[in-house]
Amino acid sequence: MTATATVPPPVRTAPRGGRRRPARSPHRALLGLAGVAAFLCLLELLPRTGLVNSRFLPPFSDMAEALGERAGTGEFWRALGDTLTTWSIGLGIALAAGVVIGMLIGSVRVLRETTASVIEFLRPIPSVALIPLAVLMYGTGREATLLLVIYAAFWQILLQVLAGVQDVDPVARDTARSYRFRFLTEVTRLVWPTTLPYAVVGFRLAASVALILTVTGELIIGTPGLGRLIAVAQTSGAVASMYALVIVTGLLGVAVNLLARLVERRVLRWHPSVRQESAS
Repeated sequence: MTATATVPPPVRTAPRGGRRRPARSPHRALLGLAGVAAFLCLLELLPRTGLVNSRFLPPFSDMAEALGERAGTGEFWRALGDTLTTWSIGLGIALAAGVVIGMLIGSVRVLRETTASVIEFLRPIPSVALIPLAVLMYGTGREATLLLVIYAAFWQILLQVLAGVQDVDPVARDTARSYRFRFLTEVTRLVWPTTLPYAVVGFRLAASVALILTVTGELIIGTPGLGRLIAVAQTSGAVASMYALVIVTGLLGVAVNLLARLVERRVLRWHPSVRQESAS
């Protein structure tokens, strides 16, 4: 789960002849909504027609009813708050550590060569493999799930930042050194502007991964949150309620992705790819 190929920021070439791209058709949104509606109808019809045992997959109407009942309880909203709290704390720590360590390692050649083999060894380790260690260290508290979240999200950001530092124009770097820029000045004026688009892409990837590990930790370890509610519903036989909570986690994932993309557009509004996307 932690092994992710470096994804450079998108680069879009301008259309030939300087013409602006045509505006996106509104039919795309309608087609997307139609696909969702068709999927929900399928969920409703499969159990009703007996093609799927309703004991294991209840109709969507039952899931929606269970979701409405859950939404009327304080337990649900506390669990949602716990999940968002764990996600945001873990992502924030991973973002700060990934950016600082990545900038430091990428800017110093000795550190980069010394830590290369260590990074290649540690980053492929799945975060779920650390669950026994997390439970031994922190029990079923929030810290146990935070360990998984930070470990998984950290590598997403670190690898992107390292790639960004390596993408600095060597001519500009040599020019800065010929003018004897201080290390901090070179980092802030030269390295960071080049690395920022990569760091933002790392943040977008890490946001989704952090949410996955948050729910996974709650589900397996028992940390307070939506994951633990799903486990309790499963063991108690409340299948419709279990699916309702799964739907909530899916909607939460969509919201996290939209939020990450909004942050990307705001932070990189000066970047050519974002400006062309906004113009189209």
